[in-house]
Amino acid sequence: MSQEEVDDKIKQASEAQKSWSATEVYKRADILHEWADRLVEKQDQIGEVISKEVGKNLASAIKEVVRTADLIRYTAEEGCRIHGEMLKGDSSRGGSSSKLAMVEQEPLGVVLAISPFNYPVNLAASKIAPALISGNAVVFKPASQGALSGQLMIEALLETDLPTDIIQFVSGKGSEIGDFLVTHPSIDMITFTGSTETGQAISQKAKMVPVVLELGGKDPAIVLEDADLDLAAEHIVSGAYSYSGQRCTAIKRVLVADTIANDLTEKIKQKVEALSVGSPEDNATVTPLINNDAADFVQHLIDDALNKGAELITGNRREGNLVYPTLLDQVNSNMDVAWEEPFGPVLPIIRINEEEDFVSLANQSEYGLQASIFTKDVQKAREIATKLDVGSVQLNAKTERGPDHFPFIGAKNSGLGSQGIRRSIESMTRDKLFILNL
Repeated sequence: MSQEEVDDKIKQASEAQKSWSATEVYKRADILHEWADRLVEKQDQIGEVISKEVGKNLASAIKEVVRTADLIRYTAEEGCRIHGEMLKGDSSRGGSSSKLAMVEQEPLGVVLAISPFNYPVNLAASKIAPALISGNAVVFKPASQGALSGQLMIEALLETDLPTDIIQFVSGKGSEIGDFLVTHPSIDMITFTGSTETGQAISQKAKMVPVVLELGGKDPAIVLEDADLDLAAEHIVSGAYSYSGQRCTAIKRVLVADTIANDLTEKIKQKVEALSVGSPEDNATVTPLINNDAADFVQHLIDDALNKGAELITGNRREGNLVYPTLLDQVNSNMDVAWEEPFGPVLPIIRINEEEDFVSLANQSEYGLQASIFTKDVQKAREIATKLDVGSVQLNAKTERGPDHFPFIGAKNSGLGSQGIRRSIESMTRDKLFILNL
């Protein structure tokens, strides 16, 4: 699309939003429920497109569509539960009980929703549905790879009674229309999921426009001496290698007490070597990465680590952009893989000798999305969790997003603002007071 075409779509959304914001919330909710029903009806069709477009195995792709329908339904119900409040003026000195404030939530206007390739339906709907239920119009810009899946999702929405022009689908290269979108004077809020570099650029260019950013991660799995190693290995492998590690919430490093590192490494190795590797059509766990550049970067991280003394436990095989699941031991802080987000199926094991190093090494990362702690000592886990600079800490489970109504937060370079269904709705509205002087 040209900038002129994008400009027309933004103007159409802005004009349509005025009447949409005046529509009763229950009517907006009914439309979202219709949308969810359409997605369930089309789950096989949309799932197949997701699988072919972004290389996700077919079962996971269909599951993404069904999960998205559930998210939309929950959003519809949550939107109906958000009410204003009444405040009395006599709780502050100098106030008076004759002064009452009616506090209501108003939509911001036009929300620009920019989604990534890896969850082209779920992460798009997690932005669009909260915007719509709260009375906003939406300009939706999907990733180039993932745009077909996103378009099918929007077509399902347009089969409902949604008024014309409330949702606008725009496509094109970020280099051509990206800056135009985020700096457009009729864009009132931006919600973005993608790379930290792009998110930081959006934040700087948006100036006074509210921004919610979901960015990268380098999520550690911290394994203490008393951990259940079978449980830890199971969750670490699932957390690190599902969808070939192309998830911001993937486990991307293991920090393990040196006394148990050999045992844990062997258990992880056995599970990694049992993973299915191949095509999305065969429902393999590890499938080709999104493009050759992504595979080149993962290969660089592996080569750099091995050249600097890391031990290859398994993997380091590549066929085009299919990188076999790779496990590295004896990784240290001089290796790029200890710090860089691979967005691919490589997992470094870092051995820890001193207890305080678990926290210090975890916090040295520029990212702060999530962390996992594996231990039988809940109090110890809680003590460590309070010291970690991350948005979420999982106890005895892999890092992951959800359930979708949980808050989803990134600290440091992992994000800005809070998501999760209710938090997303709140980020797309603002308080407005009507003060009664009786």
